[in-house]
Amino acid sequence: MLFNNNLYVFLALAVAFLISFAATPMVISLAHKINAIDVPKDARRVHTKPIPLIGGLAIFYGFIVSVLCFATIDRETMGILIGSVIIVTVGVIDDMMDMKAIVKLLCQIVAAAVVVYSGVRIEHFANPFSGWFGPPYIVMNYWISVAITMFWIVGVCNAVNLIDGLDGLAVGVSSIASMSLLALTLISNNSNVAILTAAVAGAGFGFLPYNFNPAKIFMGDTGALFLGFILACISVQGFLKLSALISFAVPILVLGLPIFDTMFAIIRRLLTGRSPMSPDRGHLHHRLLDMGFSQKKTVAILYTMTAALCLTAVVISIKGYMRGLLLIFAVLLIILVSLRLMGELKDPAQHSDYINDLSAMEEKNDEQN
Repeated sequence: MLFNNNLYVFLALAVAFLISFAATPMVISLAHKINAIDVPKDARRVHTKPIPLIGGLAIFYGFIVSVLCFATIDRETMGILIGSVIIVTVGVIDDMMDMKAIVKLLCQIVAAAVVVYSGVRIEHFANPFSGWFGPPYIVMNYWISVAITMFWIVGVCNAVNLIDGLDGLAVGVSSIASMSLLALTLISNNSNVAILTAAVAGAGFGFLPYNFNPAKIFMGDTGALFLGFILACISVQGFLKLSALISFAVPILVLGLPIFDTMFAIIRRLLTGRSPMSPDRGHLHHRLLDMGFSQKKTVAILYTMTAALCLTAVVISIKGYMRGLLLIFAVLLIILVSLRLMGELKDPAQHSDYINDLSAMEEKNDEQN
């Protein structure tokens, strides 16, 4: 039985990958026919020529076919699928005609409500201070549980959408996160959630070759909202529903990059007297570009950060908090030092001064000898 479940997980990943990869050229053609094209019109956009949108349709198609083939369609899974259809529909309309932000938010709330109604809810709240006071777990009443779950789903949905600013960034980060969630669901023997997660990962990786720099197509809000939505639902269904302190940290770490980038964006905008929903050019990927890194190197750096957070989540789940914290500290230290060194080498003046200083030292040593 375990062998069959693992086989289904592998098949779900492979089928989603192949369908997404094969469907993307057709979606590119469709985007041109319905004029779903992203034309660069402000400083936030880093591309210089029109690029087809709605690439998320290929991701969704690969996901939905794989899930229908291999997953058990119970009440919770059905709720997630219906919510996904709502989100993808909203994304397609937004990519074609730019929906108002409030209308898009209301539609996301409706999709989240469908998922909650199906039974996917955060039912327990882990108390991180239970060693000093209070019980280890706090059972929430129904309406608080509903509100927190809907806030989580809508929040992650928009967080992934906000980091979709560079070729291959959002889909790559989401796919890496999906693989770590897949590993954790396999460890916990949660086979049905593992199939859903494998389908997301496979569909994301199948689309990535077309979206990596230089991108042939963008996934648009269709893909970004869908990936955020489905990852949020999977994290609730697979981890946040559990009565375990460690389960609360796992999805926050796995989705750490979009979550923290969104949090800082909201704080940054509020401190400058702007609406938290107003766009700007202060996201982490923008800052790395302003430091002089290319798109490919910026995306690689953010992939590495995501992988480090995901690996930390896996280590915490298996070995406990202390080893996980030590791991993330070591990896982030290496990343920060590497960024510092790379930033210095990118400054030609500093690099020239460095070479001149070395030459002067060598001449001085030669004279002394």
